[in-house]
Amino acid sequence: MTAFEIEDLVRLLRECAGEEETVDLDGDILDTTFEDLGYDSLALFNTVSRIERDYSLTLPDEVVVEARTPRHLLDLVAAGLAERV
Repeated sequence: MTAFEIEDLVRLLRECAGEEETVDLDGDILDTTFEDLGYDSLALFNTVSRIERDYSLTLPDEVVVEARTPRHLLDLVAAGLAERV
């Protein structure tokens, strides 16, 4: 099983949707909402699509709506990766 860590998520967020000048993605962002980080549903959709492609993973469509924070998205991705085994 391939791990998906916060560093991986931050890298993909930056690549898929950029980064707000006022937000420090290298700080403690695990429990900060994506909205507060400057990411809307389209940015999250693009990031989730990239996660699925890069990690050969299929996540439920609801992930974009349900995942409100990076921690929640990491948990959902980890569950998806665990199901692949």
